[in-house]
Amino acid sequence: MLDDLSTAASQAPWPVAYPQGYAVVDVETTGLARDDRIISAAVYRLDARGEVEDHWYTLVNPERDPGPVWIHGLTSDVLEGAPLFREIAGELSARLADRVLVAHNAVFDWSMLAREYARAQTEAPVRQRLCTIALSKELGLPLPNHKLESLAAHFGVVQQRAHHALDDARVLAEAFRPSLHAAASRGVRLPLLECRPLTEWSASPTIGRQASGGHSSSGGYRAGSWRPSRKRPPCPYPNPGRYEEGKPLKQGMRVAFSGDTSVERELLEDRAVEAGLHVATSLSRVTSLLVTNDPDSGTSKTVKARQYGTPVIDEAAFGQLLRDVEPAAEE
Repeated sequence: MLDDLSTAASQAPWPVAYPQGYAVVDVETTGLARDDRIISAAVYRLDARGEVEDHWYTLVNPERDPGPVWIHGLTSDVLEGAPLFREIAGELSARLADRVLVAHNAVFDWSMLAREYARAQTEAPVRQRLCTIALSKELGLPLPNHKLESLAAHFGVVQQRAHHALDDARVLAEAFRPSLHAAASRGVRLPLLECRPLTEWSASPTIGRQASGGHSSSGGYRAGSWRPSRKRPPCPYPNPGRYEEGKPLKQGMRVAFSGDTSVERELLEDRAVEAGLHVATSLSRVTSLLVTNDPDSGTSKTVKARQYGTPVIDEAAFGQLLRDVEPAAEE
């Protein structure tokens, strides 16, 4: 399969609009919340056609409990002598500069990196990101789910150490190359999204929750301020309940989003609001629907959706449903 894709790409002209280089990134973290920290990071630098130029890996001292050791295997003892993020930020920046950040569920990796850079009172030199989940959907790959292991298996890439940043980055780099060539051969527009740097911190002492056993972040970083809040008018329609498969959306339904999207998230939310839906920032028992391209991820919203039995659909299906939203019932 890899040879076939490479041959097809070599015979077709390479799209001139494609990026000139990529940085395939994977980070392991203490958890999934906004105030969790990076404990290891890996970068594979690729050229314009996805060929590996070099790779880099580092541990990072999170200045707090390492979180789920049973997943990433990094204990407090291992991390104690590791550099702080601000000490490796320069080297990391040199490897990200002038490249598109590529990651699996890229919104998570980018968010974690952006928050760490904000704590260090600087910015990541990244302006665009590409999520391999979104790319696999654009290509219509016949995957059973959107886990990295499924993408790797599709392209015959052998994973050696799952949840180890360096091996996960290697696996993703090897799976991204044939994906990129398939997109090039078919003239597929890459699902690139803007990376907005986070510059919101205060000059006062750190505000926000301090992790148990951890230390305050430098520079007064405000935990939870990484995404600018947008004040939306309240939805004028009552919640008609949960979405039912095969039926249209109804005005007033509470819709939550999780993970990376091909369409810019704020634009997608604006479209939902314009259609008369209520955009929920969190998921509860009254949420009508969760929209995510990675229902098997471990984000708080997907976990709660499974617990509450909340209906889940992907972005493409949601886009189709937005075309014909049923008006709210007249009182």
